[in-house]
Amino acid sequence: MRRRVVVTGLGAVTPLGNDVPTMWEGLLTGRSGIGRISSFDPSELEVQIAAEVKDFDPVALFGRKEARRNDRFALFAMEAARQAIADAGLRFDNGQGVDTGVLIGTGIGGLLTLLDAYDTFLARGARRVSPLMVPMMMPNAASAAVAIAHGLRGPNLSLATACATGTHAIGEAAEMIRRGQAEVMICGGSEAVLAPVALSGFKNMGALSTRNDEPERASRPFDAERDGFVAGEGAGVVVLESLEHARGHDALIRAELIGYSATADASHITAPDEDGAGLSRAMTLALQDGGVALEAVDYINAHGTSTPLNDRTETKAIRAVFGPHADRLAINSSKSMFGHLIGATGAVEAIVCVRSLETGWMHATINLENPDPECDLDYVPNQPRQVNPRVALSNSSGFGGHNGCLLLRRWEDGA
Repeated sequence: MRRRVVVTGLGAVTPLGNDVPTMWEGLLTGRSGIGRISSFDPSELEVQIAAEVKDFDPVALFGRKEARRNDRFALFAMEAARQAIADAGLRFDNGQGVDTGVLIGTGIGGLLTLLDAYDTFLARGARRVSPLMVPMMMPNAASAAVAIAHGLRGPNLSLATACATGTHAIGEAAEMIRRGQAEVMICGGSEAVLAPVALSGFKNMGALSTRNDEPERASRPFDAERDGFVAGEGAGVVVLESLEHARGHDALIRAELIGYSATADASHITAPDEDGAGLSRAMTLALQDGGVALEAVDYINAHGTSTPLNDRTETKAIRAVFGPHADRLAINSSKSMFGHLIGATGAVEAIVCVRSLETGWMHATINLENPDPECDLDYVPNQPRQVNPRVALSNSSGFGGHNGCLLLRRWEDGA
């Protein structure tokens, strides 16, 4: 019999706030976290806007030593994990972390550390490159740091599937619990790549919005005037537990993760398959894994990047899977407010789904002012809505043709 997996803890560091309650309030009020870049002078760049994390003080959170020894993406993950563990009411004293694992992914890893080290190399020579460079830039640094901070000696892994990373990390962590390899998994995604070279690369492939004069309106998923995504940074971490373990310490169960899937388009390194076949198959497999009929799904948190191709393709994929039921689905894009968090985005969007299942509310897709005729579903435009969803599907797709879906159900004891 397959073990049931439940969500008991949530943690987030995002452009809308550095904890889940602040982020959720921002989403429900339609507040944009996008603005002109403040962490460096962007005036020489074609793209001068981003979704930055604000007022994040790693020295105050972790002390000067830890702040200096960890890349920004790992520090985001450490704080999100600390929040999620506290939210779940878990303690790992006296060797209790032996059955708890960590799986925190990243799309790119410690890019800021690498760039800083390269500048040092050019300016001051090889001997001045920090010996901490490699452990700070490695993609598994976040998972390692969280395990070390809390004494977690279960499975410890990382993965990278670009913009699908956070979704895959949560899904694969759930599978480890189902297989009996862990009782608890701290899992999600983290990213911090807001640097001139990274934005230039994204821009030159035609992926980013150039609405520099109106940043709050730049991310406009499913709108006819969308012109690209807005790059962001942040982290999302959830605590997953086997149902038995959660009941053993009277955890507040927030939702049940009932289905997961991963597929590949196998067609192009950056563009989605235009007929949406890979994402369609991912949604179908997640429904099969969860054992629910497609009519049971109330809500989809869309990948919804605000790029011309993705939003059209995702709409096709949803229609292909759900048929007539597609017109009864409530769909939203969190990226309309906090931008595209790359490897973190799927994890943060899973948290959004959990909060919707708990509260009954769906946030709006903001900036949807001129609907695209090819994007003809209900995207909850511009105003939040009380939907009271019971089953939510969270979609993610990433460069490389990676697709992932998480299927979550409102917690109803005995369901």
